[in-house]
Amino acid sequence: MPNSRSESGWMELFNGRDLSGWRALSQDGKHEWRVAAEVTPKADDETHFAIEPGEGIFVNGDTGRTANIATDLKHGDCEAHIEFVVPKGSNSGVYFMGHYEIQVLDSWGVKELKYSDCGGIYCQWIDKKPVGGAPPRVNASKAPGQWQTFDVIFRAPRFDANGNKTENAKFVKVIHNGQVIHENVELGGPTRASMPGPERTEGPLMLQGDHGPVAYRNVRIRPLKP
Repeated sequence: MPNSRSESGWMELFNGRDLSGWRALSQDGKHEWRVAAEVTPKADDETHFAIEPGEGIFVNGDTGRTANIATDLKHGDCEAHIEFVVPKGSNSGVYFMGHYEIQVLDSWGVKELKYSDCGGIYCQWIDKKPVGGAPPRVNASKAPGQWQTFDVIFRAPRFDANGNKTENAKFVKVIHNGQVIHENVELGGPTRASMPGPERTEGPLMLQGDHGPVAYRNVRIRPLKP
């Protein structure tokens, strides 16, 4: 079952068979995410996937342009492990608490890294301008079509008894394909294209589905005590 907890405290957010425990963030609730056995870049179009029917991964449809999805589960402080793959030039993102994005992008071979590259902590969008954001320390990206990993320690924002924020959310550590790319990066507020609503103590994990083809597998969270 989704969200079942192991003895080690890890909770599997994807059961490999269906998208139980996930919901589409669209007005009509519809989406094109589906379960598959594998994806590979098409021979005649490396920007899209050939999708093999079966189980084990989930992919955002044939076009790679569909609704974002989020977990029914809400998390605060946590560790997370996420595996993903994109074809050439594609783009997605993992939003902790639905608010704070680690970028997913085909950044293979990029030399001058920006917050918008893979593993970057995305900027805020204030008065129609980008604010903040943090590029990864190193480019740990694999070539398009290869599976990659994020291992993350995340700390939720803190609030006092009156609901006033006393501490910002923080990515304590982000590891991309075994390399540390962030440590102790604070987030002054929700990053661009996050879920609407104010900052809070808990929220869902959201995956971006409308920016290009992407597939995920082995998505799990381990809650941490504050």
